[in-house]
Amino acid sequence: MSNLEIGIAGVVLALVLIAIRVPIGLALGLVSIGGIAVMFNMNVAWGMISATPFDYVGQWELSAAPMFLLMGFICSSTDMTRGLFLALRLYLARLPGGLAITSVGACAFFAAASGSSVATASAMSRMAVPEMLNNGYDRGLATGTIAASGTLGSLIPPSVLLILYGVYAQVSVGQLFMAGFLPGLLSALIYMAMIVIRVKLNPSLAGAVEINPTPEERREAFRDVWPLPTLILVVLGGIFTGVFSPTEAGALGAFAALVIAVVRRKLTRSALFEAVTQAVVSTASIFLILIGSLFFTRFLALSGFPRAFSDAILSVSTETWWILFAVAVIFLVLGMLIDSIGLLLLTLPILVPLVNEAQINPVWFGIIVIKLLEIGLITPPIGLNVYMINGALNNRVSLPEIFRGITWFLAMDLLTLVILIAFPIISLWLPSLAY
Repeated sequence: MSNLEIGIAGVVLALVLIAIRVPIGLALGLVSIGGIAVMFNMNVAWGMISATPFDYVGQWELSAAPMFLLMGFICSSTDMTRGLFLALRLYLARLPGGLAITSVGACAFFAAASGSSVATASAMSRMAVPEMLNNGYDRGLATGTIAASGTLGSLIPPSVLLILYGVYAQVSVGQLFMAGFLPGLLSALIYMAMIVIRVKLNPSLAGAVEINPTPEERREAFRDVWPLPTLILVVLGGIFTGVFSPTEAGALGAFAALVIAVVRRKLTRSALFEAVTQAVVSTASIFLILIGSLFFTRFLALSGFPRAFSDAILSVSTETWWILFAVAVIFLVLGMLIDSIGLLLLTLPILVPLVNEAQINPVWFGIIVIKLLEIGLITPPIGLNVYMINGALNNRVSLPEIFRGITWFLAMDLLTLVILIAFPIISLWLPSLAY
């Protein structure tokens, strides 16, 4: 077999292993080591194992990921979103689908403070879904709103996926954070508009919500709103003004979250232990996939597969629309089977050379990729956010009902994707101002 044939066989074998639920990092690592041993010898493979992981994982920029994860889990375990949710609920509940709109807004704020879609969906599902169900909301709309809005954590900075993309593709993480802000806001607004229109056309979807707060209740609700906006201001304000780097912002954000939790008297030992444990487990999982993807990158580069893939795509057309269409098909198909972090790190070794050769703006392309990954988070049969909500609710709402509820949100995601592709300025305006 030629090196290229070994590379193709390796890609197929990796997908098969992932499909049968072998951990993604392990699958990529085993395929890479075996492939390099076949192409050269085992000494070359062992040399890669001994030198590569430390050199890559030790990069300073990657330390931002565990810091933002810790910040998000502290926010979740200390109930930092409840005050904001209750305040928004008082003012938006009278709108058609007001509680669902409130949930979208609260998810957007929490996403901007956590950087994690899983943390956002987990925190909001326990708070917002029971509230909507108790007020007569359609079960699919209630759960679909949180499942879809939770994905905003992938795009609204500080996003862990944007950090991983930036480090891997050698793109400024600060630029990516600024580029993701407006598309994330656009996604939230489109979700809200869709909810209003659907409930206007079919009022039974939202039941009947009776909320008549007194002036004192309004003031009381706003007394606990400050934690999330303060955290967002500290983190994103520092990044956008260039005061500190994303890595420094992650550390400061985690520290600020601890301080806010102490001030609010919410930082119990159990809450801190839960947040730290979740952050450690998530970081270990991400770094295992990172190491496996790095091995996979070396293996594919030695086989010549990325070059052959680029040539095959560009031989059809060199137009940007064709390249994006091909990439979208890959992500939408694989996104049904592989979680977002695994899919991102599985495909980047193949896509980055293609993007560089086609001279596509890597910041804009990164936002498109993350939007595609957002869609994958709620696309059956995997739909990680769907399973997260189903587990958080102890099967109170079945998986088929949740998947039914996300159908309209998937349509809105595709609409947003088309807008982002048609108008690149939405993603590139803020970075162009700063850089």
